[in-house]
Amino acid sequence: MTLDIKHALFTQFARIGKVLGNAHRLALIEYLAQGERSVEALAKVSGLSVANTSQHLQQLRQAGLVETRREGQRIHYRLSGEDVVVLLDAIRNVATRHLAEIDQLVDTYLNTKDNMEPVPAAELVQRLKRGEVTVLDVRPEEEYTAGHLPGAVNIPLAELEERLAALPPEREVIAYCRGPYCVLSFDAVAELRRRGYRARRLEEGYPEWRSAGLPVEETRH
Repeated sequence: MTLDIKHALFTQFARIGKVLGNAHRLALIEYLAQGERSVEALAKVSGLSVANTSQHLQQLRQAGLVETRREGQRIHYRLSGEDVVVLLDAIRNVATRHLAEIDQLVDTYLNTKDNMEPVPAAELVQRLKRGEVTVLDVRPEEEYTAGHLPGAVNIPLAELEERLAALPPEREVIAYCRGPYCVLSFDAVAELRRRGYRARRLEEGYPEWRSAGLPVEETRH
């Protein structure tokens, strides 16, 4: 009987593992970690069709990882809890420690863009208290509006060149994005350094900052 119960429990645990065994669904979780989104908005940001996006979201919902809210004819999705962000981060950390392919990809595509040490969250908290840095959020405006680091300036990467005047040149800029491997923050730091700014990126992203219990702000309309 004990073995039967244990097997039944592990069968349920395996449902989570099965639904997470897809790169598109992991990416959708990261997008939802920025804030609630409609199926159409998720399809646009992920590059998937609406039908394909909906199928992936249904599987995430069946596993209890996302929840829905209806607004008229439109369905909005959100993560079912902050523990989903923690789970995604744990997968990322285990993969980074044990898969050589992760190091190869990071070394090839990311570390070459950023040869300075990233800023840990704890260090940024202290530097924010001292007013030493400008925090730059390079995510799209709708993600920034849903939640961002305190006092962060929102300049999406595509607008960075034309809006440099919003960044005081005498202060170091700390850029952040959706997560530790979000290319937008790497590209922003590279562009800022090319323009003569002192710039580094936050070691992780907005979801990890929030799930750690650090302060966040929302933009009210």
